[in-house]
Amino acid sequence: MGFMFDVFPVIFFLMFALVFGMILSTVIRSAGQTRKDNNSPRVTAEATVVTRRTQVRGDHAHTTYYATFQFASGDRLELQIPQDKVGYLVEGDRGKLTFQGLRFVSFERS
Repeated sequence: MGFMFDVFPVIFFLMFALVFGMILSTVIRSAGQTRKDNNSPRVTAEATVVTRRTQVRGDHAHTTYYATFQFASGDRLELQIPQDKVGYLVEGDRGKLTFQGLRFVSFERS
């Protein structure tokens, strides 16, 4: 029985360190992507909205919106779309997509 009480603090510390490490790596990865996006040029190209999707996370139902765009070359790009812009995108729409790195800037239907 004494062995269990000796091991518990070690296990608790390891679990705490693991969770803290996961949170820290997520923050660092997000900051790196933001920095990369900020240093990327803004690109505007003709594109078609191919599909839209949502991702719901957590008990508080945090929803993230995504749209996939296809360019004339056949290349596709999926971007996260702000909630206030996602309603303006309809599958099959064609227009000018402006993006910076992996950041959606705008889509003007033609």
